[in-house]
Amino acid sequence: MSSPSSDEKYVVRAIRADEWSEVKALRLLALQDPVAHLAFLETYDQATAKPESYWRERAAGAAEGAPDARQFIVEAPDGAWVGSVTVLVEEAGSRDWAGCPVERRQGHLVGVYMRPEHRGCGLTEVLFDEALSWAWHIGLERVRLIVHEDNGRAERFYRRIGFEPSGHTVSLSADSEESELEFVLARP
Repeated sequence: MSSPSSDEKYVVRAIRADEWSEVKALRLLALQDPVAHLAFLETYDQATAKPESYWRERAAGAAEGAPDARQFIVEAPDGAWVGSVTVLVEEAGSRDWAGCPVERRQGHLVGVYMRPEHRGCGLTEVLFDEALSWAWHIGLERVRLIVHEDNGRAERFYRRIGFEPSGHTVSLSADSEESELEFVLARP
């Protein structure tokens, strides 16, 4: 897709708690992407097995007004959701999803997805701008994300927008030799 024309009105915004079914639909679509096995820590089958209550709680926990997370989406002119990123707030002194100690108050970007037909036109940058703006607004010291060592497309994008490798790697599981690389962006 080329750059959106000036008459196309894409909207980047935080989700609302009542949009759980849209959250679910976009997540399931993301989990069907050819690189989903590199980008996400769950499978399509695992996600489809989760009950409605899970999706309701997930949306409520990352909706506008939630204090510890915020999910941002790109909404196309026709109302379709075409991209998403979630910022999880990690407090200093806590442990992250992998059990590692968190040394500073930071954001962790997860669930990054853009529909293939909307990639390469600047929407992902706009989506990240909104997520990062929120992170800085609430006083986070830095933002990080984890990218699989074989996900070159994602790694190139993150580098292009200013994220740098921290040198820290995270093992995906105790029985796996695969690892993820941490990339960080300091507060401007």
